[in-house]
Amino acid sequence: MFISRKSLSRSVHDEHQEQPELVETRGGNLCTSVTVWRKSLIVTCKGFTVIDSNGNLVYRVDTYVGGRPMELVLMDGSGKPILTMRRSTNLRLVGTWLIYGGEVSEFCTSEKPVFYVKKSINILNTNSNVLAYVYRRSSDKRYAYVIEGSYSHRSCKVLDETKRVVAEIRPKDALKRGISFGLEVFVLIVQAGFDPGYAMGLVLLLDQMFS
Repeated sequence: MFISRKSLSRSVHDEHQEQPELVETRGGNLCTSVTVWRKSLIVTCKGFTVIDSNGNLVYRVDTYVGGRPMELVLMDGSGKPILTMRRSTNLRLVGTWLIYGGEVSEFCTSEKPVFYVKKSINILNTNSNVLAYVYRRSSDKRYAYVIEGSYSHRSCKVLDETKRVVAEIRPKDALKRGISFGLEVFVLIVQAGFDPGYAMGLVLLLDQMFS
C-alpha cells in the first residue's frame, strides 16, 4: 500500500508548497527524482540540501549540534518544517526514530507519530540486507515498509508490504568529464503515489543509523 501525499497531515504539505515534479521513466512510470547533497547551505551547520531536476531547492536540513542529534527537522525550500524526526527515549523502542508531521515541540505529548522507523539488528535477523523497518504504530507486528540495501554505498530500496519498490537511493552518475561525486551527492527516486518528503525523511534516518 502506497502512502499518498494526502495521507500526511496538512502541516506536512500544503497546497502552496513547492513539490518536486513528476517525470516519466523509460518504462513509462511516473516518478520524482531529486539530487541529495549531504551538506547544509549554512556554513556553521551540518545537514542536507535537496534540489529537483530544474535546480530548485525543495528540501533542506540544517543541524546546529554536533555528534548524534536527538531530533532532526526536514524543511521545504523556504525553511518551513514539514517533518520532525525524534529518537525514541523509550527503552522498549531502542534504535527507533519517531516521525511527526510538521514541527513538534519536545514538550508536546498529545501529537502522535506518523511512523516509527526501527533499525534492523542483524544478530537477530538472518536477512543482513535489511536496514530498517517502518511501522505505523509502535505496537504493530507487521511492518508497513522495509528498507533494504547498503546506505554506505548509497544503494537502497524502500519496499511496501507487497515488495513493490516505492523509493530508491542511487549513486549520482557522473555525466561529464568522468567527475566522481563520491558519497556526498546521490539521487533519490520516488515512485508516483509515495510522498517525496517522507522518502527524504527516511534518507535522513538512514544517515543517522549507518553513517
